[in-house]
Amino acid sequence: MSRGRPTVAELLSIKGQRQLTMLRVATLEEAAAAENACVDLLSVPPSLLGQDFRDAAPSCFVIAGLEYGDYVTVEDYMRASFAAMKAGADAVYCAASLGTIWRLREEGIPVCGHVGLIPSKATWTGGFTAVGKTADSAREVWRQVKALEDAGAFAAEIEVVPEDVAAEISHRTSLFMISMGAGSGCHAQYLFGEDVLGTNRGRRPRHSKAYRNFAEEYDRLQRERIAAFSEFVADVRSGAFPGRDNLVSIDKSELDSFVKALEEDPRR
Repeated sequence: MSRGRPTVAELLSIKGQRQLTMLRVATLEEAAAAENACVDLLSVPPSLLGQDFRDAAPSCFVIAGLEYGDYVTVEDYMRASFAAMKAGADAVYCAASLGTIWRLREEGIPVCGHVGLIPSKATWTGGFTAVGKTADSAREVWRQVKALEDAGAFAAEIEVVPEDVAAEISHRTSLFMISMGAGSGCHAQYLFGEDVLGTNRGRRPRHSKAYRNFAEEYDRLQRERIAAFSEFVADVRSGAFPGRDNLVSIDKSELDSFVKALEEDPRR
């Protein structure tokens, strides 16, 4: 695949040729960094989309995340999907019902579904834990993949599923399989930008990898903010601020004229 912005057809045509990369980004700065780093696919909140976003990341294939629960009816998802596509998305993420996915596909909207550990529905699979570790559980993941195929999805995120299971499924499906903690047998590797940058302060997901420690840098910057603000307060209290360089002057003759006018008639 060239660095030009890919289409769904192009993504599907290169399945298995090489591992693609995908990041969840939440700011224009992160989007621009992903573009410059040659990340292939991006997941973004719909609110980030627009011309500024597309100027920042013109070559990335973009999936707008229609978060489960933010939308209810098929019409909700339909309106949000059309709005996202108009704003620059190439596809939408949808973890809603198969009927909703089918309706979106009927309108020509490319849909990425979700199987395995689905955070919004984790109570059904035992919480935030791996899915597919038994033959029965793995078969259920496979059943969900086939159901997404039948509903017309073009891709699926497969999350925290054993590597061997995910690989077997990826080899047997027409979907473009996006791995989040499901191994390199899938077609793309997906992480959140916040995990890659190390902005998380709590427990880091096992499947993630931090390449930088932005949390530490943010802490350093906050200490510098406090120090700078404290110095400002001290300067004001001591009279050091404002200094001569911070002020505007007036010619003495003009000042004298102004003061004289005030003294003669303060109302003028």
